[in-house]
Amino acid sequence: MKRTLLTAAAVCMSVVGAQAQDVTLRFAHWLPPQHAVPQTGMAPWMESITDASGGSITFEVFPAQQLGAAPDHYDMTRDGIADIGYVNPGYNAGRFPIFELVGVPFLANDGLNASKAIHEWYLDYADKEMSDVYFCLVNPHEPGRFHGKNEIKVPADVKGLSVRPAHSTMARFVNSLGGSSVQVPAPEAREAIARGTADAVTFPYEAMKIFKIGEETKFHNDMPLYLSAQVILFNKATYDGLSADQKKVIDDHCTPEWSKQFSAGWTEYDTNVRQEIMNDPEHTVYTPTAEEIALWREAAVPTLEAWKADVKNAGYDPDAVLEGMRSALEANGTLNK
Repeated sequence: MKRTLLTAAAVCMSVVGAQAQDVTLRFAHWLPPQHAVPQTGMAPWMESITDASGGSITFEVFPAQQLGAAPDHYDMTRDGIADIGYVNPGYNAGRFPIFELVGVPFLANDGLNASKAIHEWYLDYADKEMSDVYFCLVNPHEPGRFHGKNEIKVPADVKGLSVRPAHSTMARFVNSLGGSSVQVPAPEAREAIARGTADAVTFPYEAMKIFKIGEETKFHNDMPLYLSAQVILFNKATYDGLSADQKKVIDDHCTPEWSKQFSAGWTEYDTNVRQEIMNDPEHTVYTPTAEEIALWREAAVPTLEAWKADVKNAGYDPDAVLEGMRSALEANGTLNK
């Protein structure tokens, strides 16, 4: 008689599947399906959860703002319109003052290592600042830059420009330089440039290709400036309704290590697009001098000070919050010194 040997992992999955009621989780995001994040981050993460749950947890994905506009994804997740939401907290100005530190210029050198660092740092605050959802993952892009219809070399070049900023913190930065911010979600940024509503954008390089913004912006400042970190959140009732074994599977996939694994493909894609643009004779990529970078750093100080005031008004010690972030970034080898 033929006997089948089961690995420990297979036995575990079988037990989970036998004990848990099957659930299908609605996962809402605002990215196009062909974007690197759905392809290289979301898909492997969901597959791993389904496998680890013995098939008892599956997903129905709603991309490209199908269930609601990008800025609404936090409330959609909180209210149960989606079970899981891909949320950019920076699309909700002033609502998450601690998390807005992520977008302050000149903190991190890269997005991949920063994903793990931000996750580790924000665990101390997520239960307070995002108490009505279940915090799972952090997904920052590689550092964003200025991309425009004309060259932007120094902070003074932003004066008088209309700029589509990545989030509320970058909007504050743009306004402090004498520019005006045009607030539209990432999928709508190309249209803002094409219509003349905006003269420039702040984005990572990958957006030049995936959102076709490079068709409108031919000048790029190659100085790594800021991060924009998305988060994956669960509806609390959805999470609470899972079996103990299913919760364990989700918990195992909501870790700093998974934040980094989730973000790796986006980093690779961004790096490749940057090289494509640098090799394209139709594009001009400018590398600021050390003196110009010093000007940018000095220009960013008021943005940090304004963030400190917001956090203090929210009842926290901004210096302690900032030190916690810097310590986490340094521990993960990505502190911008």
